[in-house]
Amino acid sequence: MSPRLNIGLPETFSPSEVAKALDCSEWWVKEQARRRRIPFMRSGSGYRFTRDHVEEIFRIFEERPSPASVIEGEATPRRRTRPQSVGPVANLRARSPRRARNAA
Repeated sequence: MSPRLNIGLPETFSPSEVAKALDCSEWWVKEQARRRRIPFMRSGSGYRFTRDHVEEIFRIFEERPSPASVIEGEATPRRRTRPQSVGPVANLRARSPRRARNAA
């Protein structure tokens, strides 16, 4: 493409180029675009991404510590705790296999 035709048009990147920048798979990038979770543009050749799109994707998936944990120096728990049961718990017992029941 001649430089004259490209004046004013943004450079676009393929899903594989974006995947390489994000250190993930090309399938993941396409899936996120298909589910409308990340910005993209659609062209005749599939999904395309501008530099602004890629920067926004980085911002979307960026994780920052919460201000309270930074100030207090608390570590956030990595495991989810199980909710306490509210009522009585029913003990379940497995049924014997149908083959064993019919054989008797």
